[in-house]
Formats: sequence, C-alpha cells, structure tokens
Amino acid sequence: QVQLVESGGGLVQAGGSLRLSCTASGSIFSDDIMGWYRQAPGKQRELVAFINSGGFTNYADSVKGRFTISRDSAKNTVFLQMNRLKPEDIAVYYCNLRRWGNNIWGQGTRVTVSS
Repeated sequence: QVQLVESGGGLVQAGGSLRLSCTASGSIFSDDIMGWYRQAPGKQRELVAFINSGGFTNYADSVKGRFTISRDSAKNTVFLQMNRLKPEDIAVYYCNLRRWGNNIWGQGTRVTVSS
C-alpha cells in the first residue's frame, strides 16, 4: 500500500513563496497521476494541480502562473512551488495519488498566508 507524506507547509506573508513536497512510499506505476488538492476552512476540497508520468500538468485557474507542480520520479516525490501567495491560498494542502480510479491521500500540510 502506497503512503504519501507531505512537508513544507507553514506561515508566509502575502507575496511570499513556499515549496511543498510529497514523497510516496512503495511502488509508483507509470500510469499513476500525482497531484495536490487543498481544502480551505468551510469549503470543499479542490484540485490545485496534477502531473502525470509524462510530465503533463494541469492547474486550477486560481493558481495558474503562480504555482508550479513538478515530479522527481526517481525519488517518488512531487513538488508544488507556490509563488506570490495570497490570503485566499490559505488551506490544508493534500497530496494525492490516483491509480486505476482510486485515490490515495496524504495527511495534509497547512499553509497560512498573512496579509
């Protein structure tokens, strides 16, 4: 069973940057899609970005041009570089691995942006 462990969350001022990391234990398959979701207080969990093994990426409109997802397949790790952070980016960020229609989640890492 794959387990996902996130790190890198914290408190940052508006306009600042954070880099989230997610490392997967166990085997990662070529069809696996890895991504990041977030859940703000009182809101539903939403997709932030995902990346497949071929490097194809997709982003939520709200983060395009500010966030970059990348993947180090040799280390089973996916990153989310978050620049120009805004108060509306405040949320718990969850790493996600999607395999054959099933979702595996990390425990979440909190991002707080002060205005």
